Amino acid sequence: MFWIAVGAAVFMMIVLMQGIWIVPQQQCYIVERLGKFHAKLEAGLHFLIPFIDSVRYRHELKEFVLDIPAQVCITRDNVSVNVDGVLFFRVVDPIKASYGTTDYIQAIIQLAQTTLRSEIGKMDLDRTFEEREKINNGVILSVDQATDPWGVKVLRYEIKSITPPRDVLDAMEKQMRAEREKRAKILESEGDRDSKINRAEGLKQETIKASEADKTKQINEAEGRAQAILSITSATAEGLRQVALAISAPGGGDAARLRVAEEYVKQIAHLAAEANTIIVPANVGDPSALITSAFTVFDQIKANNGATR
Repeated sequence: MFWIAVGAAVFMMIVLMQGIWIVPQQQCYIVERLGKFHAKLEAGLHFLIPFIDSVRYRHELKEFVLDIPAQVCITRDNVSVNVDGVLFFRVVDPIKASYGTTDYIQAIIQLAQTTLRSEIGKMDLDRTFEEREKINNGVILSVDQATDPWGVKVLRYEIKSITPPRDVLDAMEKQMRAEREKRAKILESEGDRDSKINRAEGLKQETIKASEADKTKQINEAEGRAQAILSITSATAEGLRQVALAISAPGGGDAARLRVAEEYVKQIAHLAAEANTIIVPANVGDPSALITSAFTVFDQIKANNGATR
């Protein structure tokens, strides 16, 4: 009897242990009762009916990182490239994830690969390197719509690498080298053109500055000559004015006649000394007659000046 009681107690403890379930954080258990969905168990302590309730599925609610294997994709310009990527997803509905598909991870991999081949086939090879963001968004949109009945939410997709064949890589490298050489020659020619333009502009400015300087110099010289002429004219006019005043003064006429006579005789003597042949008045031998002639000329000039006034 003792052993029967002990066995019964052990059996009861095992039954009770089968009915106690502790669900960890960020996990969810799907419970079936007699083969039919009964409940989902979230994090915490739960009690089940042994041999009637059973935990059929266990799901991680954390974000998964799923590596998408490399595959061969053909671009629109018929170039084969190897493309691999990584996909991030999370289970948002454990019930759908349990009964929507037999293996949602494998289904996501296959769907991501087929969608990626479709997106790559819409583009030329050159654009596949430039439009990675567009390809990623296309894969996310298509896969997320397809996985909604499975209770899975696709968060991100990233292409890890796009590897064209070796001959295509060589051709692309040659093309890039030619493009760089072309840009270098264009930049060199533009630099030479700008240099010539700068030199020509410098010569133009130099010529303009030189002409402006010469113009200023000529203007200054002309103004200087004009000022000199004006000064000489003013001085001459002032001298004549003083002479006229002196002549008009008492005794000024006699002094002027004497001065004219002296200059007249002096100039005739000067001509006789410097020239071999000269024309002289007929009465050159009579000094008084010469002086009288000089006075006559002076009086006529004075009379003409008085008539002019």
